Amino acid sequence: MRPWERYFRSVVPYVPGEQPREERLIKLNTNENPYPPAPGVAEALRHMDAEKFRKYPDPAASVLVKVLADYHGLDPEQVFVGVGSDDVLAMAFLTFFNSGKPVFFPDVTYSFYPVWAELFGIPYETRALDDDFCIDPRDYDGENGGVVFPNPNAPTGHLLPLEQIKDILEHNQDVVVIVDEAYIDFGGVSARQLLENYENLLVVRTFSKSRSMAGMRIGYALGDAALIKAMSDVKYSYNSYTMNMPALILGAEAVKDEAYFRKTTQKIVDTRERAKARFADLGFEFPDSLANFLFVKHKRVPAVQLYEALRERKIYVRYFDKPRISDYLRITIGTDDEMEALFSFLESYLN
Repeated sequence: MRPWERYFRSVVPYVPGEQPREERLIKLNTNENPYPPAPGVAEALRHMDAEKFRKYPDPAASVLVKVLADYHGLDPEQVFVGVGSDDVLAMAFLTFFNSGKPVFFPDVTYSFYPVWAELFGIPYETRALDDDFCIDPRDYDGENGGVVFPNPNAPTGHLLPLEQIKDILEHNQDVVVIVDEAYIDFGGVSARQLLENYENLLVVRTFSKSRSMAGMRIGYALGDAALIKAMSDVKYSYNSYTMNMPALILGAEAVKDEAYFRKTTQKIVDTRERAKARFADLGFEFPDSLANFLFVKHKRVPAVQLYEALRERKIYVRYFDKPRISDYLRITIGTDDEMEALFSFLESYLN
């Protein structure tokens, strides 16, 4: 070890989904939306004035904040935006989880949570999902430094009902509770409606899934004005200009086209429900996902074997070599044609 290396911060990094660059592949491994963004996004992009890029963007991200506030029926002071929901969540961890007490989150969940906790020196404890991959609200009772969980959960797709979220909030009124709603637009009811009654609730959303804009990196949080101000203070102390100008303009356009948004999310939901029947017929088991993916396990063929076989055919899915879930594959819902190609291969391979 060279002398200066002893001072490097050492962490076990988050491992993102593979982004293959091959031609003619089927990419079902990173939960992207298979349909393009709203038409207004492309139109705004064509008319964008590149000369404006020589100036810094609005640090308050006002154009996007206002559109999101109007969309959710909130004040602008209740909206925080960032570079994808990962940036928003990282800012939330940095801002709210500083008591020295352990933060609670599920043992099978979004794998960035323990990475941020370790990076920022935040103690944490995982709470085991039950055998059906469900959260038990009672596991989140007791003294802690905060609570965070995705809803629907990732990578299982299981939805926690709103009443159980309220239960967790009722038993954790002295800490911030974060509900990560990256996939809520594909099923279930948003916890946004609980904001009026719980000042310690932060709801985090993303444009990467239902808005078809993973490449623009846009995320946001909804919460009490005091929470949003605290996060903004941390952001301004770290990086004032987190959102670039194109992302602000195009993100606002994406929110405006509600009809297109509803149309594409419903197409994904319809394809997902048909896929459940096909997977069941092929001998797969899975939680009843309400996200834009399914978390499947075959009754006799190991997940890693299926993962490798699919990869050889340029069909990419996600495999997690981790405790409790090493027998599962997470498969993004693609277009009907993409899913048909997947099932055609699986039928041939399994038979």
